[in-house]
Amino acid sequence: MSLTAAAPTLTDKLVAARAASSALATATTSVKDRALRVVAEALRAGTADIVAANHGDLVAGEADGLSSGLLDRLRLDPDRIEALAAAVEHVVGLTDPVGEQVRGSRLPNGLQLSQVRVPFGVVGAIYEARPNVTVDIAALALKSGNAVVLRGGSAALRTNAVLVERIRQAVSSVGLPADLVQTIDEFGRPGATELMRARGLVDVLVPRGSASLIQTVVTESTVPVIETGAGVVHVFLDASAPEGRAVDIVLNSKVQRPSVCNALETLLVHERAADRLLPVLADRLRAAGVTLRGDDATRTIVPGVLRATEADWATESMDLDLSIRVVADVDEAMAHIARWSTHHTESIVTDDVDTAERFLAEVDSAVVMVNASTRFTDGGEFGFGAEVGISTQKLHARGPMGLPELTSTKWIVRGQGQIRG
Repeated sequence: MSLTAAAPTLTDKLVAARAASSALATATTSVKDRALRVVAEALRAGTADIVAANHGDLVAGEADGLSSGLLDRLRLDPDRIEALAAAVEHVVGLTDPVGEQVRGSRLPNGLQLSQVRVPFGVVGAIYEARPNVTVDIAALALKSGNAVVLRGGSAALRTNAVLVERIRQAVSSVGLPADLVQTIDEFGRPGATELMRARGLVDVLVPRGSASLIQTVVTESTVPVIETGAGVVHVFLDASAPEGRAVDIVLNSKVQRPSVCNALETLLVHERAADRLLPVLADRLRAAGVTLRGDDATRTIVPGVLRATEADWATESMDLDLSIRVVADVDEAMAHIARWSTHHTESIVTDDVDTAERFLAEVDSAVVMVNASTRFTDGGEFGFGAEVGISTQKLHARGPMGLPELTSTKWIVRGQGQIRG
């Protein structure tokens, strides 16, 4: 009589991830890089299977009424899979942070101190409808010496299952434990709750998704959380903003990919530039399919704009909706940002150097820009290869998170018998 082994429990998976992390912590950079190269190859070789699984998720998502923004985030096509593979390969070329000396000194008594980067150990991630996160976090975790436990949500269940299996096979093929990469999607929402309370087995948790998902993780988790934030992102057009630059930046920030967290949600326009810029901007935005909502001043300048409410200023639409407000000056623009921003990304378009420097110094967000599209707030664009997420908190990490942000530090003390008097 044959006995069938019981399926592993969620705790079994976490214990296995913890054990696997010990093996990875001492792996050489060359071994980790070899694993990442095989992961990239596996993604390319598995394109047909990944697209087929993703199609099943998209069909189910449409039937369940997922928004167009979430469906866009969920979608993987051959071009996006190639971009994911290329991002993994880029991580290979990045400096391994493990063992890097942050600072050090020699004490008068001869003790040699050095603070060095070390992996967290086990990183958990809770996210929704974002299969790219499965690959990005797994790649960054491997390079930074961490095991990773993924809860990718029901919307991407089929896609994530194929991605994780491909990654596990690649990791195992170079002699590393497959359990370095785990998915707990099969345990559903109760599994996410258990992950949030797995203090001692999971070292840090990173949520990515809607404001409600992030808030749930932050308030309910007993595992330390690195908070990534929703993106109520602003662009302020100063009085001196040149028309061509203003139009290009606003269109790119809003239209290039509206479903992501660094897309523009609220446009603020200096009252001395409003008559000059708003009509041409409205024409270009409407031609791109954007629905415009504005305050009374905006509605006076541009007929047909819907009335903006306070709820609009607070909303991350993840779609082709844009709220517009005319402000008296940079002070009123910064006051609006302070009131409604999620402290993700803000940009000013101006030719006034003094105003630009004030905006950079006084706006309190993870990324503050001058004369640039907000779409550049991205780990790949910043040269990180991929990103864990964009942190909007102030402790440990802020802004796009790459390899160093997946490490902690420890102090190494070398002595020759010193004792404290």
